Amino acid sequence: MTTSIKRLPGWAKVVSAFALVLVVLFAGLRLAVLPGLRDVFGTETHDNSGPALLESIQDMSRYDAASGNFQVVVDLEKDAKYLPDAIRGTRTLYVGAGTVDAYVDLGRVGREDVTVDDDRTSATLRLPHAALGRPALDPDHSYAVSKQRGLLDRLGDVFSDNPNDERAVQRLAARHIGEAAKDSRLTARAEENTTAMLDGLLRSLGFTEVKVTYGT
Repeated sequence: MTTSIKRLPGWAKVVSAFALVLVVLFAGLRLAVLPGLRDVFGTETHDNSGPALLESIQDMSRYDAASGNFQVVVDLEKDAKYLPDAIRGTRTLYVGAGTVDAYVDLGRVGREDVTVDDDRTSATLRLPHAALGRPALDPDHSYAVSKQRGLLDRLGDVFSDNPNDERAVQRLAARHIGEAAKDSRLTARAEENTTAMLDGLLRSLGFTEVKVTYGT
């Protein structure tokens, strides 16, 4: 009595071999690579940016004498005139953090603003009042707390190139920070620091009497 052995078709052999490879592969990954499995299937970030180009150089003659750190909570709401907020309208709550520098422009000081006696022991300087620089938002400490949008605004975000555009609240935060800097003693502190700097500098050069005044 003879027994016939059926041979597997070619496609079945290919499927079996492929299944065996997968079993071995995943078994090896489980035993050896499982702790780093996230690295195997993770994504990588590559910086393909071009080099920064120098566009211009400006000579600076101002002395940055003080810097203020500010934080403001912006609540910006935009409503449609004849539609409810659920249909059309946005409300963004944004925390803006930034700095404002106060400086004295020493480039505006002329020869007539500096008086030195014959013995070179007394000096009088007249400087312009301290001024405020432009507010600079800190992106690492500024963030949107919440953003509510109506139905039409949400649909518009789907087709927008930048649905998370926060430029409006960023400009508003910078404006509020600039206003807060004007109401602070930042310019007065800058003048005090400038006076102390010049007094120490001139006394190190042998002057015994130093007077610094501010005016236009």
